[in-house]
Amino acid sequence: MSFLPKSQVLSLEEIEQIASVFIARGVKKLRLTGGEPLVRRDIMTLVQRLGAHLGNGLEELTLTTNGSQLRRHATALAESGVRRVNVSLDTRDAAKFAEITRWGRLSQVLDGIDAALEAGLKVKINMVALKGENDHEIAPMLEWAHSKGMDLTLIETMPMGAVDIERADQYLPLSTVQEELSQSYTLHDDLHKTGGPARYLRIEETGGRLGLITPLTHNFCEGCNRVRMTATGDLYLCLGQDDMVRLRDPLREGGVEAVDKLLDHAMDIKPKGHDFEIDRKKPQRSVSRHMSVTGG
Repeated sequence: MSFLPKSQVLSLEEIEQIASVFIARGVKKLRLTGGEPLVRRDIMTLVQRLGAHLGNGLEELTLTTNGSQLRRHATALAESGVRRVNVSLDTRDAAKFAEITRWGRLSQVLDGIDAALEAGLKVKINMVALKGENDHEIAPMLEWAHSKGMDLTLIETMPMGAVDIERADQYLPLSTVQEELSQSYTLHDDLHKTGGPARYLRIEETGGRLGLITPLTHNFCEGCNRVRMTATGDLYLCLGQDDMVRLRDPLREGGVEAVDKLLDHAMDIKPKGHDFEIDRKKPQRSVSRHMSVTGG
């Protein structure tokens, strides 16, 4: 992993300027993600500026986080208009958590989740399902999340970056997970929609909601209305394709008017769908950039 020169990264003011263009064009939901957005210096300044758009075209401002900084920022997030956060958490085993994250202290993340709940934020747990790694933890994670009033969303591992034998070995179809859960729980289809990739189930025994993001077993592209902007101002029209439009230099050279003009072209070239595939017997169809480049 290499870090970019500061000059190549959008300033907080530039991010807010581009966000304002999207809002003016009718975008109603914004999500800050990463990496980990809450480690960015002065991030709460951006959150407050974006929060000022709520009620003025913007309907929702959310955050995807690893939870490590939530104890520090949860109250300020709520005061800025954030109403819900997604927390990425693949395991509640402390040793395995440290291994997966390469840095993490599980206790810090769990404390951050408690802080978010105490601040009145709605919390959803995102868990990547990994065969042989955390598949035995899915049901306990479901019970824990729902007991605290949190939704759980399971995600199939995506072929981003180098797709090697290990990734193929870790791939766990969520159709299999759903079948296994149905042996212990009563699952009902839930009509909840977010405009994103997840479809939802309601668990009768817990009363909670389970989301399933299945880029490999069930292509979700027909219902996805999302685009993603990187920290360098590259606007990717699909997580699973390389189609993108660069916004940073036009913004710096021509202002928000130049960005506004580019967005018509960007929406015209938005792909119909991704080409993700993990199959040990075939050449892999994947995206060369790693998830950390585009954001979660």
